[in-house]
Amino acid sequence: MTTTDEPPAAPDGLDPQACYRVVESRDPRFDGVFWTAVRTTGIYCRPSCPARTPAARNVTFHASAAAAQAAGYRACRRCRPDASPGSPDWDVAATTAGRAMRLIADGVVDREGVPGLAGRLGYTPRHLTRLLGDELGAGPLALARARRAQTARTLVERTDLPLTDVAHAAGFASVRQFNQTVLDVYAATPGELRSRRGRTVPGGGRGAVREDLDPPGALTLRLPVRTPFAGRELLGFLAYHVVPGVETAGPGWYARTLDLPHAPGTVRVLLDDPDPGPGTATVEAVFGLGDLRDLPAAVERVRRMLDADADPAVVDRHLGEDDVLAPLVAARPGLRVPGQVDGDETAVRTVVGQQVSVVGARTVTARMVQAHGRAVTTGVPGLTHLFPRADVLAAVDPETLPMPRARGRALVGLCAALAEGRVRLDRGVARADTRAAMLALKGIGPWTADYVAMRALGDPDVFLPTDIGVRNALSGLGQDPATLLPQVTGDGGRWAPWRSTALMHLWATVIPALPDPDRDPDRPEET
Repeated sequence: MTTTDEPPAAPDGLDPQACYRVVESRDPRFDGVFWTAVRTTGIYCRPSCPARTPAARNVTFHASAAAAQAAGYRACRRCRPDASPGSPDWDVAATTAGRAMRLIADGVVDREGVPGLAGRLGYTPRHLTRLLGDELGAGPLALARARRAQTARTLVERTDLPLTDVAHAAGFASVRQFNQTVLDVYAATPGELRSRRGRTVPGGGRGAVREDLDPPGALTLRLPVRTPFAGRELLGFLAYHVVPGVETAGPGWYARTLDLPHAPGTVRVLLDDPDPGPGTATVEAVFGLGDLRDLPAAVERVRRMLDADADPAVVDRHLGEDDVLAPLVAARPGLRVPGQVDGDETAVRTVVGQQVSVVGARTVTARMVQAHGRAVTTGVPGLTHLFPRADVLAAVDPETLPMPRARGRALVGLCAALAEGRVRLDRGVARADTRAAMLALKGIGPWTADYVAMRALGDPDVFLPTDIGVRNALSGLGQDPATLLPQVTGDGGRWAPWRSTALMHLWATVIPALPDPDRDPDRPEET
């Protein structure tokens, strides 16, 4: 490239010169932040694509893979840009576009159409289409089409499902539409994509289905995550909070039931730490689905649980400059903030856990699951129920719940608000509005509302200064909570804007270690 080259083009919010410098350096930390398209080849790529760097005059930058597809570009066969994790800016900014992308990934457009998506976000369909076009370069239908195409390619290349079943699972209305979309996006037919994958189906090996742990017909997929990825620490957190009947865990894995739109399902994720090097790794997930149409929703919910869209390199670099957190970050690079597969469930479990130990909360929640959860046959040892739905718990007499009366009334009141839509935890509402709605409920205080914002809404900048675990962790690190905590709380406090990850680093110092990996894999964790 020479300095006289015409500068590349980019939509608002992307600095084309900065983007081009990233492409020149092939920095994998920007995969998923933007996409690079080359006019002369008609191909779009990740910033880290190993192909020769194109001249700046031939390059355009796009805010989403769907925008590049809508502009007429097809996905690169070398770097697989359609498989990049979502932009971390969506989580940090919590914009309307970001919330829309979360709902589209959950299959809302496929099930409810653009009017349903717009209604969840509080916009008219026309206004939402214009907004997404301005911010992402593509409307909701194009974004949903891109999601279906990505799901289809994953299933074509990583499973032995018949192509007609792939079309059905990916959400296409017909096999013809499926064939044409795949051809338009990838310049290859579904059959051609499958023939290129080699003799073995990716996802065999370590993540292969186990008859003793997975249901018949289970499907193994690899979910992309940015590295480093502290999988063992994430497993430790999930195993520590396991609710019998709904969840179980064993050496290197965690499993749970899923209440999906069309039928119940299960998932087991393998949380051994992947390659810690820079770039994108994969976490293997084994899905048992009653209806293949639920696969996109199941994948999106598991990605939320894994905090798969986080940018750990940026977060670790920021927190690692703090003298208190530096040794913790060095010990656990790539630590994630565990998300959830159902926001209502997270809220209920949070209220149950108010002012009680984790072990006590698990015991109480397990009793509620047995009494009010839907019994399901999963074929997975230890997974027997779906978590009780909010409308079911809203009809329960608070006096019958195994907890103090005031907390029982708060729980039933919260569930009524969830069932009636006065509080929504589907990531389609602004976080500030959700927090205000929760605090307006009797028995819901800042600790509960903020914990739910962190786990259910993916807020990256939550801190819980009154939490006993935080204070114990700080004391264990030789810090005076009375001195340090005022520096952390408030707008722009210490560790912002990733205080949720800082909180997880503190909690990690007090959560019990995982049990012996040689224990019986069929028995649920008893941490």
